[in-house]
Amino acid sequence: MLFHSFRSQEERREFGGSYFIELQHCRLAQSVALETIVSVDAIRCWANDSLYLYGDDDTLFVSQYGDLLIDGVYHNGRSGPVDLCGINYYSQRHSNLIAKRIQERKPLDYQVLLNWLENGTDYNGFYILGL
Repeated sequence: MLFHSFRSQEERREFGGSYFIELQHCRLAQSVALETIVSVDAIRCWANDSLYLYGDDDTLFVSQYGDLLIDGVYHNGRSGPVDLCGINYYSQRHSNLIAKRIQERKPLDYQVLLNWLENGTDYNGFYILGL
């Protein structure tokens, strides 16, 4: 299983400590400036409704999803391929495009990610927070 969810942070710590890449919904308002959205101060790690990728699965994740998760906005305001060592932000509009690509391609464990994205439509997109 590529994606993990946990009922509590205690369960997450027992499974793998902090050695995770976190996919987290962005809870900031859409009116917030992009530079604030991607700032380190805006990030609150370890949300209970996040999806997690175990750190050892990073290569598999990139091979399955790397070309679907392009143009995420980094902390420095630039964008590009997914950076598994930093902040990647995807707007809600971008999330919808990613969901379409996932439905078409059906990569490994795609339904888990697709369901998570569909459950986040009330949020301002999502983050991938690297190791």
